[in-house]
Amino acid sequence: MKIALMDSGIGLLAAAAAVRRARPDADLVLSLDPDGMPWGPRDAAGITERALGCARAAAAYEPDALIVACNTASVHALPTLRAELEPGIPVIGTVPAVKPAAAAAAGTGGRVAVWATPATTGSPYQQRLIDQFASGAEVTGVPCHGLAEAIESGDEDLITAAVAAAAERTPENVRTVVLGCTHYELVGDRIREALGGSGGEGPALQGSAVAVCAQALRRAGTGPDAGAAPTGGLTVLHSGRPGPLPEAALTYAEGRLLAPAGAVTR
Repeated sequence: MKIALMDSGIGLLAAAAAVRRARPDADLVLSLDPDGMPWGPRDAAGITERALGCARAAAAYEPDALIVACNTASVHALPTLRAELEPGIPVIGTVPAVKPAAAAAAGTGGRVAVWATPATTGSPYQQRLIDQFASGAEVTGVPCHGLAEAIESGDEDLITAAVAAAAERTPENVRTVVLGCTHYELVGDRIREALGGSGGEGPALQGSAVAVCAQALRRAGTGPDAGAAPTGGLTVLHSGRPGPLPEAALTYAEGRLLAPAGAVTR
């Protein structure tokens, strides 16, 4: 079995690690776009063009499913990607976990914060999610200036500063935080600590990696098997060119989980 994931950068690591844990026998294809990143500042046509290039590069390896591990690309390019690749290759998008976050908050009476890039925070896309799935909850959008870029760089000081700035804009009584950018899941513990939590305390964090992994396995016609032999290989593509994991990926536990497999082109 082979599962491909795509993003402009290392935001795909959380979902890739979820697949690796669920199916250690699955080959992974990680299609990054260092030549075109970041995608966020581009217009919809530009995002779609870059995402389509990444998807085509991954599709050449004939995966059983393709995860679009990027909220921005899912918003703007998912219909185009599906039109080109399905039904041959199932395409799974990534949507911020507003629905489960709102359900969790309903049981505690606490507010929900959606941490996302500034462009996403003010977008009709995010507002539609809130209107559809969280109309009965108190939701605050928190623009996280520079956080995705800091995580991409792996620079500890930049990450600390960006997390702290976003935490200052988050209401004190928030009990659930939606991680509305795939990069943010890589620093979940630091986000919780910045919001006053330590260990298992602090607000609940709602990411998308585990749910997206489960959907990809379903669409591929299989399911999790964490006890499978760890035989899965790893292919990393840099704007279509085979290469190693980016050095910054090894800053995070998810990247180190994938690293022992190497960058083996299959």
